[in-house]
Amino acid sequence: MTTHAHPALGIDIGGTGIKAAVVDTATGTLMTDRQKVSTPESGKPKAILKALDALVAKLDVDPTTMDVGIACPAVVQRGITRTAANISKRWIGLDAQQLFSDSLHTQVAVLNDADAAGYAEIMFGAARGVPGSIILTTLGTGIGSAIVVNGTLIPNTELGHLDIGEHPNIEHYAANSARERENLGMEEWAERLQLFYEHLESVFWPDLFVVGGGISRQHEDFLPLLHLHTPIVPAQHRNSAGLLGAAAFAASHPEASPTGNPVNWKQLSEA
Repeated sequence: MTTHAHPALGIDIGGTGIKAAVVDTATGTLMTDRQKVSTPESGKPKAILKALDALVAKLDVDPTTMDVGIACPAVVQRGITRTAANISKRWIGLDAQQLFSDSLHTQVAVLNDADAAGYAEIMFGAARGVPGSIILTTLGTGIGSAIVVNGTLIPNTELGHLDIGEHPNIEHYAANSARERENLGMEEWAERLQLFYEHLESVFWPDLFVVGGGISRQHEDFLPLLHLHTPIVPAQHRNSAGLLGAAAFAASHPEASPTGNPVNWKQLSEA
């Protein structure tokens, strides 16, 4: 049986770079080369919109001809960005879904970047076909998280900000940035990760942990040092996870439509 391609544009906004590609959401493969532009230093809405225009031009695609998903470093509730990590605080409280949809002249789905990475692993990666509850964590500057239960994404979990034991905001203690900052060996760092994952295990009792982030390339150096009841495996999609997940989410959630709220472009032009 022939599987027909279902193209969607996936965009991943990060603190230093914005990546995009057209994804075949039937297979999880890239239909174009992945393109990247630098995230504007200000991180303000108008500047990021200009960067998206440049990115779409580099891809040489028409976003109005396909589904479009955008992963943002923010908590996203019904299209509104409630937080902002490594981008301007002007995003807080902004109807980002309507803003992007107006700018690109098409319906856009917007979700948290860690949620997008988790969705990519569920659809095309290490968690594909795994029933029950799955927790993906990204170990980097902070600790991002995504929870999926029987294929349904539970959005906007911020498990890296949990207070665990004597460690408020556990990502300050256990993220990869803490390992680098304190020049920890893998065994020392694994002790911190053990504390984190043991706590998640005792609260959620997941069926699988998936570990992403750039450091997951070195998973052989630290995952075997963890002793958990729950299986823990490295993510398969790293640099492309956000855009893959954003594209797949947009294709499978046609109900994620813009609110129709007017965008104050004059206010944005002054931002």
